Amino acid sequence: MYFENRRVAGDILADQLFDEYRWEDCAIIALNSGGVLVAEPIAEKLHSVLTMLLSEEITIPSEDLVLGEISQNGNFVKNRNLSDGQFDEYSRELFNVFEQLKREKIQKINRLIGDGGTISLDLLRGRNIIVVSDGFIDSSTIDVVLDFIKPIEYRRIIAASPVASIKAVDRLHVSADEIHILDVKNNYLDTNHYYNDNNVPPLKDVINKISNIVLNWK
Repeated sequence: MYFENRRVAGDILADQLFDEYRWEDCAIIALNSGGVLVAEPIAEKLHSVLTMLLSEEITIPSEDLVLGEISQNGNFVKNRNLSDGQFDEYSRELFNVFEQLKREKIQKINRLIGDGGTISLDLLRGRNIIVVSDGFIDSSTIDVVLDFIKPIEYRRIIAASPVASIKAVDRLHVSADEIHILDVKNNYLDTNHYYNDNNVPPLKDVINKISNIVLNWK
């Protein structure tokens, strides 16, 4: 399945979610700028707050190895494909590189979000949390979200995306209470491949969309 653009795909997901969640207390977490474009019509139709959680992979270039991801609150979540023993070994041997990469990535995230700051957990507390991506490639961003919301009580986690890999869907079946995926790919290509229009606005414009979402409630 291919989509005209991310907003059109988001409209389809919004229609799927409307009957059950229009009158429920929901908060939406988008996982990147493309995810915000998918989430925008969902938030408008469900009258939900919309936030974005940024994260960055920590990769050891010399080893071609992804150790995990760090989110904008500074928490690091290890790559679940590594055993605890493997991760401990790599993190000890490459400790200085690992720590430097973490500092660089959190600085990059802070530059990106600027005055937008981190997500307030109070916006999510006690609500149904709808996690939206423009494409779930693997389980890494899912694990980052679960780590981020761990300190709070919430009702349900609903995952929504126009497209996802089989591997990501398998993980979502375990970690989410409900999933809405329009197309599951056995051989997942680059996320942009599934959209005819890949025009994603600059991050500052995306953040403005988030700030103004209440004005666009339908």
